[in-house]
Amino acid sequence: MRARIPRGVNNNNAQNMNSMIRQAQKMQDQITELQDEIEARDFSVTVGGGVVELVMTGKKTIKSLTIKPEVVDPEDIDTLQDLIISAVNEAVSQIEQTTEDEMSRITGGVSLPGLF
Repeated sequence: MRARIPRGVNNNNAQNMNSMIRQAQKMQDQITELQDEIEARDFSVTVGGGVVELVMTGKKTIKSLTIKPEVVDPEDIDTLQDLIISAVNEAVSQIEQTTEDEMSRITGGVSLPGLF
């Protein structure tokens, strides 16, 4: 005995599948474009009341680091090190948060592991 499949059911499924594939490709293109855009951006951070300024690219590469002379104390290197670490961590956090926020606009809030 054979089951009867109503007419047009297979055709609609194929159209729906093609539509989903086109949407996924469009989303992938948008994600790639956004990743390139974020990597080209500069993210600026200041810490310690402005005594340490850091500029990092979206690729998480330090572009510049400015340290004001008044924070350099040979007797207290630990404070300077802490300020630099804080600036780097803040810049990385900014990049990751920006990436997450802007990607969620494209994906509609759906998490896509491994994409970003």
